[in-house]
Amino acid sequence: MLRPLSTFCNAFDENLKMARALPPEKITELKQIIHNQLDQMNVQARIRDILSDSVGDKVDESSALGEQELLEAVRQRGLVEEIMDRLEIGGRERSSPSGSRSASHGPRPKQATHFINKDDRVSAVPLKKANIDPTRRYLYFQILGGKAFLEHLQEPEALPGQTTSTFAVHIHFRGQRFRSRPVPCACEPDFQEGFLVELHNRTGGDAARMADTTTLLSLSNPIHLVLIKTDPTGETTLLSSHYLEWRTVLSTSSGRQSIPLELLGVGAECKVPVGILEVKLELLPRPDQMLTEEVISTQISVERNRIAERERLFLVYAKQWWREYLQIRPSHQDRLVKIFAQDENGVNRPVCSFVKPLSGARLLDSPRHAARFVSVVGYERVSAVGGGQPKEIWSSVHAFICKNKGDCEDHAVLLCSLLLGFGLNAFICVGTKGRGQAHSWVMTSGADGLVTFWESLTCQRYIHRPVNPNDPPSVEQPTPQYQYRTIGCVFNHQAFYANCQPTDKVELCYFDLHDSSLWKAMSADAISSVCGPSNVSHWPNIPPLVPSSFDHALVSNELELELRALTVDHRKDIGLTSVWDEELSFLLNPALAAYELERTTGLSPGNEEFQQAIRRAVPDGHTFKGFPIQFVHRNARKVFAMCLRSPVCQEIIACRGDHVRLAVRVRAFTYPEAALALWVMFACKYKSVL
Repeated sequence: MLRPLSTFCNAFDENLKMARALPPEKITELKQIIHNQLDQMNVQARIRDILSDSVGDKVDESSALGEQELLEAVRQRGLVEEIMDRLEIGGRERSSPSGSRSASHGPRPKQATHFINKDDRVSAVPLKKANIDPTRRYLYFQILGGKAFLEHLQEPEALPGQTTSTFAVHIHFRGQRFRSRPVPCACEPDFQEGFLVELHNRTGGDAARMADTTTLLSLSNPIHLVLIKTDPTGETTLLSSHYLEWRTVLSTSSGRQSIPLELLGVGAECKVPVGILEVKLELLPRPDQMLTEEVISTQISVERNRIAERERLFLVYAKQWWREYLQIRPSHQDRLVKIFAQDENGVNRPVCSFVKPLSGARLLDSPRHAARFVSVVGYERVSAVGGGQPKEIWSSVHAFICKNKGDCEDHAVLLCSLLLGFGLNAFICVGTKGRGQAHSWVMTSGADGLVTFWESLTCQRYIHRPVNPNDPPSVEQPTPQYQYRTIGCVFNHQAFYANCQPTDKVELCYFDLHDSSLWKAMSADAISSVCGPSNVSHWPNIPPLVPSSFDHALVSNELELELRALTVDHRKDIGLTSVWDEELSFLLNPALAAYELERTTGLSPGNEEFQQAIRRAVPDGHTFKGFPIQFVHRNARKVFAMCLRSPVCQEIIACRGDHVRLAVRVRAFTYPEAALALWVMFACKYKSVL
């Protein structure tokens, strides 16, 4: 049988006293420190696990295990070493049996902890370097490695200094986000990552009580894993989006479980395996009483059946609602009334479930800052493999912000969620623009009835003033500034309205959503039944935003140097030399700052000071030319190629004349996640020659 914890503590104390001679008055204090540390590390439970795993097959229940054998088994498993490291005993200098310091043990740096930066919500940490609050329950989530990523079977090994494509795993669980370090793409990628996930009930009554197995079983939130591939040019690709049911670990006797996760593709490849991740789950500290597999499977089955029944009832209701909508006017069949949309995993979801109020916290100061942030997230239209029209995909917000690019629907969902978080009455609009191309944008409705359209791709705002076709010609009608053509429906997380006006042209529509003669509403209870908090197990909440990891000054400087080198090479190819004017380059900075401020606030700060500085920097008889442009990526070659497509910028870069001086300025403006607004301005001054 396992000896009491005090037996191990006394034996450890005696060994410690033999190794380090201490004054008698310090022994009591030292013993108390040791006992506190052993309690915090849950040593007794860990000894029980070690005994069960290592020598349990050699000892039957009737035999007693000697103290020395127990200490030897614990020492072989490294528990004593871990305790000594935790107490910082012998960590700096250890002696070999001969009395000399061992060559394999040198000065050890202070160990890192999980709480170095409490504001950094995206991190990975080895378990042995984590400070664990003994009053909290944790899940230590380890990614041990990957297998069968067959697409990268012939991936060449990177040469020294060469950049290659990389994998990264992003994790979201109950408002906690983590990401792995990038690892080279390979058939068997070596992740070797650990994440300390808190499994605590955050409600007020349970805030100070450790969650037991019954409480953990009620936490139906899955762990969302997103696999992102980044190529050497910085382009990202969403490879897989997987929801992991972690509660099966509650049925293991040791509180540990290894699971091979088969990751499937996204979009049209949602049924094609991408690879396998070997993950390991471990509860810390291990609960005293574990659950049976039958209890867990029954709970999961009940939850899924309840959600499936609600989805079935909502589908029945939606079909009946649609039949009623078509009876109003047969032409409604052609309107874009989107009730369901497919996510990246090919699952049909009510469109209302994609939207949830999202707080910008301290990362975004106002709704207009939120609009600017969404607009600088990259735009990517889903392409089809082969011929035919591409299939529309509405990505989950977590997958969208991890990939840092998406279609107009993804941008509209994120912007609407942020505007709802700022307390606005926001809706997503589904309709068409231009030549009939399907499009989504955001609408806010004020208490005074003022309707504002927000274009999520450009952060432009438009005030909607309907045109009355029955007014006489003498009445001046407002001229719409937006490019939207038709509108079929509007919705958010609580409401859905279909346009039932005689026309679906945006400039002729009225947006009094409570007027049933203009807009047909869905039942709020029906929407809540499938999009409310009770369905969080199937469709998790939107993850919180995290600060940018970019240093704006470093990004600006690196890209500016790369653009200078590309410009020099380009001019050399056409037989021109390059002379840079450092002062002129610096004077371009205020103009770039003014451009970004105007994009963010919609207000022009003016450029009088910039113009005055340029006039003083350009001598009489000289000509100045400048060309600003904005990007949302850091690929210098793509930036330079795009600049050359402009005749004005090409004329500046290839400027010929007397006393030609070139200038380029790059200014990076960072936003949450990996969003980046990058302003570039090429300029030159030269002496005019008649």
